[in-house]
Amino acid sequence: MDPHGLLVLSHALFTCAEQSEIVRLAMRQVSALGPYRAEAGYLATGGGLSRVPGHDAGAPTVDDAQMTKLGEADGSVSLPERSWNWAFGLRGAGGLLGYIVVSSHSGPDEQGHFLLASLVGLTSAALSLAATRVSQHESTGELVRLRTERDTALRRLDTMRSKLHLQRTVHETLARVAARGGGEHAITQALYELTGLSALVEDRFGNLRSWAGPDRPDPYPVRSATNQEEMLRQVTREAGPVRFKDRLIALARPRGDLLGVLALQDPGATADEQTVFALDHAQRSLAQELMHMRELAGVELRLRRQLIDDLLEGTDETSAYARAEAVGHDLQRTHYVVVVHWPGNGADDSFTRAVEQATDTTAARPLITRRGDRVVLLTEARPDDDAVHAALAHELGTPEGAIGVSTRCDSPDGVPRCYQEALRALKVRQNSRQRSGTTFFDDLGLYRILGPGNDLRELEDFVREWLGQLIDYDAGHDTELVETLSRYFDCGGNYDDAAAALTVHRSTLRYRLQRIREISDRDLADVDTRLNLQVATRVWKIILSGRR
Repeated sequence: MDPHGLLVLSHALFTCAEQSEIVRLAMRQVSALGPYRAEAGYLATGGGLSRVPGHDAGAPTVDDAQMTKLGEADGSVSLPERSWNWAFGLRGAGGLLGYIVVSSHSGPDEQGHFLLASLVGLTSAALSLAATRVSQHESTGELVRLRTERDTALRRLDTMRSKLHLQRTVHETLARVAARGGGEHAITQALYELTGLSALVEDRFGNLRSWAGPDRPDPYPVRSATNQEEMLRQVTREAGPVRFKDRLIALARPRGDLLGVLALQDPGATADEQTVFALDHAQRSLAQELMHMRELAGVELRLRRQLIDDLLEGTDETSAYARAEAVGHDLQRTHYVVVVHWPGNGADDSFTRAVEQATDTTAARPLITRRGDRVVLLTEARPDDDAVHAALAHELGTPEGAIGVSTRCDSPDGVPRCYQEALRALKVRQNSRQRSGTTFFDDLGLYRILGPGNDLRELEDFVREWLGQLIDYDAGHDTELVETLSRYFDCGGNYDDAAAALTVHRSTLRYRLQRIREISDRDLADVDTRLNLQVATRVWKIILSGRR
């Protein structure tokens, strides 16, 4: 092979990327160098030598075991029918790269040695270049992989740093609210500021307690009890905040007891992981706040009940004022004792709450306790006629209940007396024909002397004796002679006052009184007759409820 041929061969070898192809290409050029034949080609691998496939010019005659014994050195190998057989080592900077086994019938001359050595050198260089290319490619790929992993790790780190910053902001914001003693309104406002979504708190029945942010409905929609319970069931099935329609909802349930509902208005479903995190932590703060409020309310309730129990029995006035002030009640004001009894409703918490709700609209918050199956209140305002009874009848679903109200009480030491008055008024109502309603001790009048009404039959007989004819006449003629007589006595026998009370003319009143004299055959000018008639009309009005 001339120099030009070597140049062409070197170009072919150096442009080849596959090491096995380089060895095959070199083996094909051996016969062009002289009377030589390439018997086999090998590449060095991690596990030893690997024969290069694809060249079958007598290659099967080479014993691979002989090649292993060379130990990376050039050397002679035994082949049948060939007198000269030589394994040329292909070497690079890192050591042995492979072998080319060449045979001939006679050994090469000086030129032959030069040409074979040149081919081996070119092949070794080409193998080294190919190995370098592979290494560089692998290094480049590894570098790209490492850079990608680094960039991914940095992005994750950035995301984690941002996430931790937002979570720390949530913790610090809610911690400040707690440190300042902020209640549920402060928690709602903080959640709105953290998320940018309108936040709200409802009680377990769906009534709004707090709202922060825009678009508050006015009036606030009231869900039916069925829809509310269905919503609570769906949210309770899962742990943590749950999406329900256009809201993200979390339940405040310390110790498993549902105290409230915290929600974010999110009609666009924009809430992300950080929003859920903020809502969940705000719910925990709200649960602690509501539990604290419940515990305080329980303590206050016990103190208020202990106070009224002691007042009903009689207690030191100075101590009573101090204890009342501690629970936010002003005993310096005028009070009334109210006793409530509703058959079929034991004096349990539900009945007590119903009484509290019924009196909310009539007075400041009363002191309240239970005595047997009755509820007793100490209230600052005298109930308005049957207002409390009507409210309770609506609350409990039945009007079959009675209320007794005392006279005014101006100091704590008068509470026991007023309690007995309220009990007397209640008993009078319960022993009257109209057992349901409200009786005021002030209205008992003469009946305070007659007793609480145990002998109802005797009283009815007394009324029949003195008013029977008038009652029968009124029933038969649809007149109001008994009522006229009652108002006449209530006005002290004054014609003008009685006529005004009855909204009739004086002449009409005079005519009615004349008819009363004629029908009853009673002399209204007689002192004893007037007294008995007056007592009879009072008993008829109070005890018998004006029945005919």
